[in-house]
Amino acid sequence: MAKASTSVEAKKPNIFMRVGLFIKQIIDEMRKVVTPTAKELFLWSLAVFIFVLFLMALVTGMDFGLGKLSLWVFG
Repeated sequence: MAKASTSVEAKKPNIFMRVGLFIKQIIDEMRKVVTPTAKELFLWSLAVFIFVLFLMALVTGMDFGLGKLSLWVFG
């Protein structure tokens, strides 16, 4: 069915209202943020550090292994 020609379309809010709404939404979301305790912060930092060390070892091993493989194949 066609839209009735007498319906009034919703007016788009101006830029200042949109910016104000955006800032209000940011503040509302920031109120939901929970600060970790010192123990949680330490444990998460330790987990990230161990994960980064693992990835470094994995990439180093792949680099060394693929380097040796390419020397064996081509060299």
